[in-house]
Amino acid sequence: MAVRVYVPFTRDGLARALAAGRVGAPFPAHAVTAALVAAWPEGDEEELEYAAMAAAAHASWELRADDDVPRRFVLAGDVDAVTPEDSEDPTLVTVAADLPWSRVASVHADLSDIGEDDLDEADLAWHATQEIAGLVS
Repeated sequence: MAVRVYVPFTRDGLARALAAGRVGAPFPAHAVTAALVAAWPEGDEEELEYAAMAAAAHASWELRADDDVPRRFVLAGDVDAVTPEDSEDPTLVTVAADLPWSRVASVHADLSDIGEDDLDEADLAWHATQEIAGLVS
């Protein structure tokens, strides 16, 4: 059974993955894990997926260097297996196999530049795979 993962990126990192046609393994990602379900037993499937995506969005912001565009980029894709990490973040996993572009579902990204004060308020927009090249150009 496939596992939906949310992979944090900077714009340049996402551009490199697009050019390569894959996300090279191993890589960190975020997913609905047993630890997340245990921490939030009343959360429904949609809420749990949103929590994993939001954690990836936060990680995306943390990946940025001073000269990176102030936007968050989160790639959503399906992998065969993940390994949960021993972390304070119950969504954090490691993916041991490449994620080919054919298994990428979408990208979630800020539509405009944001600041640190906007992180909890700004929602990411959903983008189909054919729109990704326009996001990173």
